[in-house]
Amino acid sequence: MNRASSLFQLWQTPPNRLLLKSSHFFKGVYEIPRAKLYPPLCSCKYLQTTSYEAVNVNGSYVPAVEIKKESKQKVQDKSSQPLENIGAFQKLPMVMPAFDILYSALRKAKRVSPTKGIANIAKRERNRGAKQLDALMKELAVPLRTYLENFPKKHTLHPYERSLIELTLGDGNYEEVLGRVDSLRKKVVSVGKEHASLCAKSLSKKEAEERLSEGMKKVEELFNHQGKAVDDLLSIAKTLRAMPVVDLETPTLCLVGAPNVGKSSLVRVLSTGKPEICNYPFTTRGILMGHIVSNYQHFQVTDTPGLLNRHEEDRNNLEKLTLAVLSHLPTAILFVHDLSGECGTSPADQFVIYNEIKERFSDHLWLDAVSKCDLLKDSPVVFITDNIDNSDLELAKYRKLGPDGAIHVSVTSDVGLTELKGKVHEMLSSQMARIQAQKSDVEDGEV
Repeated sequence: MNRASSLFQLWQTPPNRLLLKSSHFFKGVYEIPRAKLYPPLCSCKYLQTTSYEAVNVNGSYVPAVEIKKESKQKVQDKSSQPLENIGAFQKLPMVMPAFDILYSALRKAKRVSPTKGIANIAKRERNRGAKQLDALMKELAVPLRTYLENFPKKHTLHPYERSLIELTLGDGNYEEVLGRVDSLRKKVVSVGKEHASLCAKSLSKKEAEERLSEGMKKVEELFNHQGKAVDDLLSIAKTLRAMPVVDLETPTLCLVGAPNVGKSSLVRVLSTGKPEICNYPFTTRGILMGHIVSNYQHFQVTDTPGLLNRHEEDRNNLEKLTLAVLSHLPTAILFVHDLSGECGTSPADQFVIYNEIKERFSDHLWLDAVSKCDLLKDSPVVFITDNIDNSDLELAKYRKLGPDGAIHVSVTSDVGLTELKGKVHEMLSSQMARIQAQKSDVEDGEV
């Protein structure tokens, strides 16, 4: 009965009082009357953050392989990832040259000291060697992993930026370089862990020193041999970061036409863009961006590479870059014609190009300008390569005056520039209204 009574009293006793009475850790601690005691928080389940692999040699340092569980978000299907907005290239990480990464890693690894408290010289030396090799491996692998995580996957990019990657870097080169960087990272981790483990199992100080030296040499040789992948990634980052950023909600004027028809000269007149102007075909070798400010309104203007009269499959990457801008960006088109014969492309070929682009992008707002009008002569220009067909009245009319409604301009004599600027502002204002209407439709659809 006494035993049952004592058990009953024990059951009624609050847990905090039991802890104070029975625990050896609280010897000399007394319960304060009327004081509130809260149940202690126990988080011992998560206290261990690093694990070590046990080996036969005492005092060695061999970090165990950490298996990190990937979150459910990372294992989701790629198709569920949202598309990036334009501007992903400006968020690319700063990539260090391979030599600088290796030099910094070697310098930091050699400063790593052995764990304190190891009296045995051999144990201390193998501990130091394993820690230095592990540090070298991490100093090399962590930057590479950071690059891989922060360079966007191509399928998540906006179609315009995806086209820029393919046409500027070449199809598949972007993924190939990222794959080489990932391969280098995996090899550095593998070789570093292998030699750190060997160093930790050394039986003498001399053997530990030799294995440390051998491991350092192996990792350094590997990084020197395959480090070009990092330098290639650095070059890609510089190229992509230099690409002009286009605001999808700002009206954009895109100048299109054959090479050397005067698009770059008009960009200088219309905007803040300052493209290089030379008298040879394909002056523009990329997308150049400028800005127009008119009546306190801001617009964008792009100068694009020239188009030639040829089949789609025969066009080079510069021409495809122009078509990508028209296909993926909400642009208004200013098509520039040169009927003077100075540009190197015959009016007949320009007529074919004009009709092709006009039909292909008929949903775009459109304005035509005939440049170098001060050089036009009374008789239309006919190239020796042209097939002269007197029955084609539309082509004959084009050779003389250009398309119906085209504005004749001359940058040299300032003819027609005021009228052109006014028409451009009217068209871009219409483009602004179109963008806002599309935005409202999207918002209404989401609601």
